[in-house]
Amino acid sequence: MCGVFGIYDPVGPPDRDVARLTYFGLYALQHRGQESAGIAVSDGSRVMAMKDMGLVNQVFDEPRLSGLAGRMAIGHTRYSTTGSTVWQNAQPIVRHSNGRAIALGHNGNLTNTAALRSELHERRVRLESTSDTEVIAALIAQHESDDLAEAVAAAMLHIEGAFAAVVLSEHALAGFRDPDGIRPLVVGRLDDAWVLASETCALDLIGARLERELKPGELVVIDERGARFRQAVQRNGGSLCILEFIYFARPDSVMQGQPLHDARRRMGARLAEEAPVDADVVIGVPDSGTPAAVGYAEHSVIPYGEGLVKNRYIGRTFIQPDQGLRDRGVKLKFNALRSVLDGRRVVVVDDSIVRGSTTHKLVQLLFEAGAAEVHLRISSPPVISPCFYGIDMADQDELIAAGRDVEQVRERLGATSLAYLSLEGLQTAAGQPESRFCRACLTGQYPTEIPDDLRLSKLRFEPEPVEIR
Repeated sequence: MCGVFGIYDPVGPPDRDVARLTYFGLYALQHRGQESAGIAVSDGSRVMAMKDMGLVNQVFDEPRLSGLAGRMAIGHTRYSTTGSTVWQNAQPIVRHSNGRAIALGHNGNLTNTAALRSELHERRVRLESTSDTEVIAALIAQHESDDLAEAVAAAMLHIEGAFAAVVLSEHALAGFRDPDGIRPLVVGRLDDAWVLASETCALDLIGARLERELKPGELVVIDERGARFRQAVQRNGGSLCILEFIYFARPDSVMQGQPLHDARRRMGARLAEEAPVDADVVIGVPDSGTPAAVGYAEHSVIPYGEGLVKNRYIGRTFIQPDQGLRDRGVKLKFNALRSVLDGRRVVVVDDSIVRGSTTHKLVQLLFEAGAAEVHLRISSPPVISPCFYGIDMADQDELIAAGRDVEQVRERLGATSLAYLSLEGLQTAAGQPESRFCRACLTGQYPTEIPDDLRLSKLRFEPEPVEIR
C-alpha cells in the first residue's frame, strides 16, 4: 500500500509551508501505511529529510516541522512488503552520489529486486537498507546525468513490478508510475503549486484540485519551468489494483473517474441481488465495509443498523505485520452493540476476507452479543492468490479461500451462511472493464512475470541472524 505525497511551490516560504502541507497530505493517507512516516524538503540548494517509526502525528510536531523549510517536499507513510519494519527501511530514502542528493518515497513492490541488488553490488554501490525502494533511489542517484528527468526515466527502464513514486532533488520534484498502472498516483494544483499524491483525498484535505491521474509508465518533472510530462516507458495498458476499488483507498477518493463510495455501494447492491437472505438487520464492518452494507440494505430493503463500534484510535488489523498483533487487535478494534444484535438474524457485510483470522473473531463477537444468525456477505470475490505488487500476503497458505470452496470457508469462520460477490458483479459495480484492473489476487492471472525468488518472503534480503553460543 504505502502513501506518497509531493508538492512543488514556485514561491516558497514564508507564503506557503510545504512541510506542513505535506504533513496534512500524509495525514489523509495514513490508512495506506502505519509503520513509519517521513518528509524530505529542498530549499533549492540542499535536501533535508526527517523520518521515524510510528504514525504521522507521532513522528512530527511543531519544532520538527519548523525545521523543514523549503520550496518543495515529498512525504511517505510506510506499509512494508519488501524489507522489515525498521528505521533503515523508513522513507523517504535519501541517496548521495556525484555531488548531489535525491530523496525518494515509493508505493509498490518491485519484482526484479534481487537482480538489481546484484547489479548494484557488482558496481560497488553500497545499500544501507533491505527495501526495494533504496534500489530505485540508488539507480537514480548513480545516473551520470544531472537532469532528474533523464535519471528517473533511465531507472524506469530497469525496474519491474508495481511502483508509484515521488522523488526530490535539490532543484526539482518528480513523480512516476509503473507501465501497468498497478499503483495509483494523481496530479493536482494548489493555486500555482503542483501536488502529487496517492489518492485524491489528500488533495481535498489541503484544498488542491485534481488535474488528472498520472498515466501508466508516465513521468512528470516539476521545477522552475513548470510541469513537464513524458511517456518514459511504453504503457502496457492499465491494470490498477482492484483492491484499491474494493478496500484500500479511502471511500472519499476518486479513481479512474469513479467516486469510490458510489462504486462500493453498487457492490453491496449487486451482492444483495446475487445473495439474498431472510434477515432482520444489515450491518457493515466499519469503516471499509460500510458503503457496501448501505448498498446491500437499500437493495434488499432490510433495515440498516450499526452493530459494530470501531475504536478510531486503533489501526487496521490487516496491515499489522505480526499475526499476534492481528489476533489481539480484533477486540481492541471492535465492540458489538447487543441492543442492535440480540435475538436478530444479522447480515454482516465486509469488503474482503484475506487470512480469515479477523473475520472468524468478528463472527464470534456477534454471536456473543446475542445474534441468532450471522450471514456473512463479502463485496468482493474470494482472494485465492498472493499479491507480489505491494500487498503483504505473499504466502498462499495464509489465504483462507485458497484451495477451499465457499462452504469450507464458512465452516472455518463459523458463520450461518457465506456468500461472495461474483467477478462479473464486481466488474459491473466498478463501472470499468476488467482490462482496467489487476485482479491477480482473485484470479491467479498476473499482469507481469513473477520470479521464483519473489515468492519466498518479504524478508529475503535481511541478514541471517547470528547464533549466540
